[in-house]
Amino acid sequence: MKQASTNVLGGELQPCSMDPLTGFYRDGCCNTGQEDQGSHTVCVILTAEFLALSKYLGNDLSTPRPEYRFAGLKPGDRWCLCAARFLQATQEFAAPKVVLEATHARATEIVPLALLRAHATAEPGEQTEN
Repeated sequence: MKQASTNVLGGELQPCSMDPLTGFYRDGCCNTGQEDQGSHTVCVILTAEFLALSKYLGNDLSTPRPEYRFAGLKPGDRWCLCAARFLQATQEFAAPKVVLEATHARATEIVPLALLRAHATAEPGEQTEN
């Protein structure tokens, strides 16, 4: 039986997105493991600014790639982002909002919890700690 993953708040990791289907393991959660060299652990709500930065840096997330069954992402979509790319986006003032309940605890190995909290969002039905 698979053990539940923990989020950065110490609770059970919540799903990030089933549509579009995200996560290193494409399970809708920002789960991670040894195979996940990029630490796809930060659940974010994408913005146009971040998508433009990502494309500029060589990772075009907005263009559909049907050959990989990838429809392309748009502002407002949730996505499990590489922790290092999130950190880089904060330095470029283009960081998207973070869903703390759906961000894996291992994200804090790369991104300080205070920085994740500074970019946290609370959507209807969600609670975030301050």
